[in-house]
This record gives sequence, C-alpha cells and structure tokens, in this order.
Amino acid sequence: MSEKLQKVLARAGKGSRRELEKAISEGRVSVNGKVATLGARVEASDAIRLDGVVVNIEEAEKQICRVIAYHKQEGELSTRKDPEGRDTVFDRLPKLRNSRWVAIGRLDTNTSGLMLFTTDGELANRLTRSKREIEREYAVRIFGEVLDKNIQHLRAGIELKDEGKINFEKVKLQPGEGLNRWFHCILTKGRDRTVRQMWEHEEIQISRLIRLRYGNIGLEKSLPRGGWQDLELPQINYLRELAGLEPETESFLNLREEQRNKTARIRRAVRKHRVIKKADEQRGKPAKNKKHRQTQKKRTRM
Repeated sequence: MSEKLQKVLARAGKGSRRELEKAISEGRVSVNGKVATLGARVEASDAIRLDGVVVNIEEAEKQICRVIAYHKQEGELSTRKDPEGRDTVFDRLPKLRNSRWVAIGRLDTNTSGLMLFTTDGELANRLTRSKREIEREYAVRIFGEVLDKNIQHLRAGIELKDEGKINFEKVKLQPGEGLNRWFHCILTKGRDRTVRQMWEHEEIQISRLIRLRYGNIGLEKSLPRGGWQDLELPQINYLRELAGLEPETESFLNLREEQRNKTARIRRAVRKHRVIKKADEQRGKPAKNKKHRQTQKKRTRM
C-alpha cells in the first residue's frame, strides 16, 4: 500500500513532517531517480534518496522507537539551527546514526523545563497535531498581585488571536510569601506561548515559566538543567497509544543493557584466559589449553 513520501521519511527518523515537506519542496528528495514533488506517494520497493543519500526504508522500519526527556534551560532555542549561532536544545542531545531527533512540541526561549524528543517523526507529528487533550502542567512565577477574578477568567477561558477560546483546566496557588508567587496550571491545548499570553491577557507579569509534565510523564527532580535521559518502554508505549501507533516490544535501554552484559562477559572471558596464560608462563611452561593441562595433571598424580 502506498504512503505519502514525507510520512515514510518521518517514520524512518529523517526529521519532522514539516522539515521533510520543506526538503521535498526544495527538490532535495528523489524517488527512483526522479525529483519528488510534495504530495507524492511511494511503495516499499521504491528507491528513495534524501540529499543524495539512499534511505533504507526496510532497515528503518526495524529500528526501535527511542524517546528521551530533556531539561531545557532558559535562553535555549527550540529550533534545530540558529543563524546567529545561539544555543539550541539540539546542541546537547546525544548523537545518532542514520536518524535525527524530532521535538514533540516546543518551548519558547525564556521557558525552561520538560521537552520530549523522539527518533520517530510520525510519533512526533501525531502528538504535536493530536486532537486528544493531553495535559501539560506548568509552574508559573508571578510578580505582583493575582485577584480571584483573574483566576476565574483563566479557568473559564480567554479568547486568544489565532487560537480561539482557551482555558486552564486547573490553576492552583503554591505555598509561599512575598511579591513573587508560584502557581501551577494545567493546559490541554495551545502553542508554545499560550501560557504567557493567557496571563498577559489578565495584565499579569510572568517572571519564570517551567513545564513540569507532559501527559503522565513528569520532569524528574534528579534530571539537571541541560541533561537528558531515555524513557522506559512503558512510557514510550504510553505516548504511542496517545498517538494511535502500535506499541514497541523493545526499548533502547534494554538493548543497551544487553550489549553491556555481552561486552562484560567477553571481557571476563578474555581476562580469565590471560590469567591462565600468565600462570603457565610463570611456571616456565608454554600456555596450553585447558584439556591439555588436565591431562598433564593426571599424569603427574600417577
């Protein structure tokens, strides 16, 4: 069954749908030797090239879906590259072979906290454009007074340009005193600046904004700013279920642990062999295999 070219490339980990649509429009993608056009559909047997490099679709289909949580810092951009050379979130992510990290949603430059990245462009696309109400929780530090009517407006809904009426599912004042007060608020839709725009609509100034949670995946307190960690298989499949995709049976963490165990076994075996060889050499005997040593030992006893 044929599929849209950008969807196939996204699932192969070559970027987000938006990035790939741009690449196709720029003539950087070919199918069976001909420059592809936006909207083209492909079969599994088609030869696809991106920037002249063959995209092995069958190999990509076998790759497992990897998702990481990243603790974004204030001042970092959510774009892949910046013409002015400023820091981006992609600068600190682990290097990949034959695939790319795709962001699941964005945070604006002055917002910190949880961001999710995946190697599965289709997963990122579905979650970003999902019509399902996925909760996102934020910690907001407010400078100045917040009245009860402000909270009522934020809960009831505020009309925003280009987004329509949006409301917080929950707004809760956190313990503390002073002019700077912390609120936790939960949003189920909106873009990267929606939270700021809603508070600004009430003429309330935000001094800090931190994303704490995406769905049931929270920002771990042990994760430092600028740090990342791989999600466990149940968390990955939770996201895939939200996106309407089939669950994974393996995770990158499991495969890495298996590889580590295998490497450790090989090292132990090599170390053991070296110890036996060294002991034989110290006795003034040539290093021999285990079976030969056992035979020699029996002869000595006789």
